[in-house]
Amino acid sequence: MFFHPSYLILIPGMVLMFWAQSQIRGTYQRYSRVSSSMGMTGAQVAQTILTKMGISDIRIEPVAGELTDHYDPRSKAVRLSEGIYGSTSLAAAAVAAHECGHVLQDKQGYSPMNLRAALVPAANLGSQFGPMLVIAGLVLTQLGTLSSIFINLGIALFAAALAFHVVTLPVEFDASRRALRLIDELGILQGEENKAAKQILGAAAWTYVATAFYSALQLVQLLMMSRRN
Repeated sequence: MFFHPSYLILIPGMVLMFWAQSQIRGTYQRYSRVSSSMGMTGAQVAQTILTKMGISDIRIEPVAGELTDHYDPRSKAVRLSEGIYGSTSLAAAAVAAHECGHVLQDKQGYSPMNLRAALVPAANLGSQFGPMLVIAGLVLTQLGTLSSIFINLGIALFAAALAFHVVTLPVEFDASRRALRLIDELGILQGEENKAAKQILGAAAWTYVATAFYSALQLVQLLMMSRRN
């Protein structure tokens, strides 16, 4: 197994990611047991928002899993997880509204969302092969110049993955801001229920912050490893 002391720098990122995951799961579980006063399911919340915004070409579909909710701009579909689609909970309303926030971003040509979409191919390659190329370059030092090419290419690819996670932050924060405004303006949630929605989406936001932070530490770690060469 390949080990380098620089791996220790990843520990703070791991701790933050563990904390963020516990926060979102705890908040989600707490408010998934509290029904909204309007009694609207996640699917109904999404449909209400899209209808009020004059959007009629987006499908609302159930998807397997927990917290697997997402908007697919290519298929023009809002996909809500099993615990959100048919649930009347506060968590369901907040999450469904958040995904509709992404729909509005898409319809309005929100530039960070377009940039994130453009970064997806490079980010997928970078997260999967970036570290592998760096390690291969360090192990195969006898290859000389080719070893350096492996290392530099791996770092460049992983930098693209980090860029994706950084751009994701404004995209997700903006979608949550839109969601909170919509559920309040449309009366989907009432009074204190809006505070609960803010807590849910705030907890979710920390998972994106933690991921970006961990990726930044990974890039620093790869740079530290490359100096060994």
